This record gives sequence, C-alpha cells and structure tokens, in this order.
Amino acid sequence: MLTILGFAMIATFLVLIMTKKMSPIAALVLIPALFCVAVGKGAHLGDYVIDGVSSLAPTAAMLMFAIVYFGVMIDVGLFDPVVRAILRFCKADPMRVVVGTAVLAAIVSLDGDGSTTFMITVSAMYPLYKRLGMSLVVMTGVAAMANGVMNTVPWGGPTARAATALKLDAADIFVPMIPALLVGLLGVLGLAYVLGLRERRRLGALRIEDEESVGAKEAVLVGAGAAAGPARPRKRPVGGGADHVDRVDGGDDDEDLLKGLDPDRPTLRPRLYWFNALLTGVLLTAMILELLPIPVLFLLGAALALSVNYPRLPDQKARIAAHADNVLNVSGMVFAAAVFTGVLQGTGMVDHMAGWLVDTVPEGLGPHMALVTGVLSLPLTYFMSNDGFYFGVLPVLAEAGVAHGVTPLEMARASLVGQPLHMSSPLVPAVYVLVGMARVEFGDHTRFVVKWAALTCLLILAAGILFGTI
Repeated sequence: MLTILGFAMIATFLVLIMTKKMSPIAALVLIPALFCVAVGKGAHLGDYVIDGVSSLAPTAAMLMFAIVYFGVMIDVGLFDPVVRAILRFCKADPMRVVVGTAVLAAIVSLDGDGSTTFMITVSAMYPLYKRLGMSLVVMTGVAAMANGVMNTVPWGGPTARAATALKLDAADIFVPMIPALLVGLLGVLGLAYVLGLRERRRLGALRIEDEESVGAKEAVLVGAGAAAGPARPRKRPVGGGADHVDRVDGGDDDEDLLKGLDPDRPTLRPRLYWFNALLTGVLLTAMILELLPIPVLFLLGAALALSVNYPRLPDQKARIAAHADNVLNVSGMVFAAAVFTGVLQGTGMVDHMAGWLVDTVPEGLGPHMALVTGVLSLPLTYFMSNDGFYFGVLPVLAEAGVAHGVTPLEMARASLVGQPLHMSSPLVPAVYVLVGMARVEFGDHTRFVVKWAALTCLLILAAGILFGTI
C-alpha cells in the first residue's frame, strides 16, 4: 500500500505542477501533507517537517546569499568588460559571433539564474545577429546549452535540489563533476565553432570599420550597451564572397534590448572593479578548495560585496530588494521541499518504492544504476520540472542504487547530466525569456536545439564515467 501511495503522491505532485494547477511551493507542501494523513501518520507531520527543515537550512542559506552576491556583481558592472571584450572579439565574423555567444552565456551563468543570463546574452548579441543576417535559433540554442552546463553550479538549482533530496553536501556533488562539466562546456564551444563556420559559409565573413573611422555619430557593432537598433549596412564586395561594411545606419527599434547592459546605470562601481573581480576569484577558489562551507562563503561574500560597493544603508537595502524575488522563490522552494522529502522518508514510502523498483530493474543493470540515472535524466528533466525530477524521482532511484552498491553521491552526480537539455524544456520559464527577447518561435528553437543538447548531455555522461565520478 505504501508503494502505491508513494507513486500516487509523486504522480499527483507532477501532474499539478506540470499542468500549472499549483505552484511548486504549494504542491511541495500540501500534497505530501495530504498523503501523510492518508497513510495514518498525520500526527507525525510536524516531526517530519522539522527534521527536513533542519537538514535543508544550509542549502537554503547558500542559495539566498549566492543569488544576492552574483546579483550585486552584475549590478556593479563586473561582467561589463567581459561583454565588451567578447563583442570586440566577435567583430563581424559569424564564427566568432557564435563562439562569443557561448562564452558570454557561460560566464554570465555564474550568477545561477537562467533569466538573467539570457537577458544579458541576448541584449549583447542580438544586434550582431540581426545586422549580419545570422540565424537567431543558433544564438538561442548555443546560449541555452552553455547555460545548461553552467547551471549545475551549486547555487544554480539542480545541484542544490539533488543535495536537498538526498541530504548530501552540494560541494561533494559538484566539485568532483567539474572535469566532466568542463568537457561538456568544451563540447558546446566546439559545436558553436562548427555552427559558426556554417553561418560564415552561408553569409560570408564581414569586417567592421574601426569606431573612430566610422565617426562618432555612426552606430557600431562593438561596445556593450550601445542603444542601436537593427542596422541597414551598406556593403561592397571585398573578394572571396566577403563583404565590407562601410557604415551602419542605426535605428531605434531595439533600444530596449540593451538596457540590461546600460553603461550609465547608477549601480555601477567602476573604481571597485578589481576589488570585485578579486573577491569573486577568491570566493570561487575557496569554494572549490572547500576552505569553508559554501553557505558561509557566500554569506561572507555577499555581506562584504554589499558593504564595500554600497556603504550607504539605503543603497544596500535597494540592492537586496532588487533581488528579493529570486531569493524568496528559490529559498522558499527549498524549505517547502522539506515537507515533501520529510514525508517521503518519514512514512517509509521511499523505502517501499525503492524496493519495488529494485525488483523491476534487471539484475544486470543494478550495479549500473548511476548510468541508468544519467540516461533517464535526459527525458525526465525535459518532460518534467527539476522539482519533480529531483524531489519525486531521484530519491527513489537513489534508494534503488544503494541496494545495488551505488552510492547516493554517484546517483546525484549522474542526475545532473540532463541539464543542457532541460534548459530548453517548455517547463523552464527562463527559456521563454530567451526566445521572447530573441524573437524566435519556441518550436523552431526546440527543433534546432534538442539533438545538440542531447549530444552534449551524453558527452558529459561519458566524461563522468571516464573520470570515475559517475
């Protein structure tokens, strides 16, 4: 009976959040509470929740302060020089533009928020794609895959969910996976190079006159935050099918696209750039070396970043308020998950479900449950939300893996494999920010990206197995 009720609870949770009948936070709280009463253990619900909250508090703290920290770094302009450098590197070469898109999306993804990554990436790159006549689905596809790989950072969501669901330390999951994830990122860059060459052959290479030679009143392709719209370049042949752009006549249709990189925004702190860069480098290094627990590192980093960049209390409050929505949504999800995982564990549902699953898995596949989990993560994280997969499915797979000698850490790492594909799932709100700003039909984006994203996932899985982390 507990097996049936356990699967029924997960199915009810998945259906309600996938059909958007309930928010993930509400479903994580109310559905398990209802089933806890149904199995006759409603009197113990409080104990289950308290135990869950106690174990998940460090994860919630990490997410809260990581979002604040990287939000402040974007506010103060830490990434602006990177954007400008990438745009200068791109010039008007389609191959460089596509590679630059992947690099920019990967770097900005360090903030752990997909919507922010896509806003900054599209704001910077969209004018180049439009002016050169490049395929916009290439931009959305490459950006989504790069973000999917980088979204596995402990504060990005999936790793925190896996740690939450299996009661593990996020650093223990993420750090050993870094080599495999780097292979995946190199795969995305390699794919961007190939797609860029294809665009170059289709369009021909272009080159842009230096800004000074074009004139101060001309709109140029290089420089973050330039409020220039779609250009109507005047071209003349140079040879070999390439074109030379004499000048670019800017419009004002796309002025709003670049406001995310506004070079005059009041939150910028250019005099403190090197302090912020050093602080971020030290923070990430300390995280990788595990000098302190990740929640403590981000707590200290966020407090220091706010105090140094915004000494005035009203400015600090304004920066915190600007990122409060993201903080509340993510940390609220973690604490709500304490109810779901607490009931699943406390009532014994997960044990009975795992036992049933162990009996159905062929004996030959039992010792390879990490590999099975990695493969399953592709379709499961695409057709369901991360909440559903990590809180509803992963605990069951992990219990089945333990029965066959596979550690929860290996299962947690394998569960991250599907993220490059997941970021293009119709259940991910950030992907609508991406295709909306890029003015791309979601169906076109899906048809283009699915095969490449799946290949990237399998590359990460193969690398994880080769390096012995999965």
